[in-house]
Amino acid sequence: MAEPATHRPISPIFELPEPPRTSFRAGALQWVGLVAIALVAIVADQVTKAIATSSLTLGDPRVLVSGWFDLTYIHNTGIAFGQFTGQQSIVIVLELVAIVWMVVFFARTGARHAAFPVAIGLLVGGASSNLFDRLRSGSVTDFLHVHHWPIFNLADVCVVVGVGLLLLGLSGHDRTASAATAS
Repeated sequence: MAEPATHRPISPIFELPEPPRTSFRAGALQWVGLVAIALVAIVADQVTKAIATSSLTLGDPRVLVSGWFDLTYIHNTGIAFGQFTGQQSIVIVLELVAIVWMVVFFARTGARHAAFPVAIGLLVGGASSNLFDRLRSGSVTDFLHVHHWPIFNLADVCVVVGVGLLLLGLSGHDRTASAATAS
């Protein structure tokens, strides 16, 4: 007798039920969440950069916590850890590809986990804000300096937090089929 289609054998003794096949496509609620988070990230980053450029002198650190943290306004033409410094065309293409990939990934899997709209929203918002800077002025404004770490900005923080949330979502359990289809 043939085995039921809903089970897959692991061994002759044990059988596990087939996981539910459901779409994890992002629904309207997930898209609203992603866009809202991305817009907040962009606005917050651009406002903090405007404050930094108007109140700090280029390259002159303003110590907040001696030996640990200061505000140092710089123009960054590269990406993380000084990669691609001065190669704006390559950096812009890489950022555009990353943003498009994230949006496509979200469209296909946005309902997979509750963290995805926030995670991808932070990633898209942070990457977009830095991309706006590159297109506008040819560099990114960085001003947060934790000693023994490269100078960064709020968009970079959004990207790092977004990656962390995405990894948590990917490593966690998927939503149940009923929750994914309800939204």
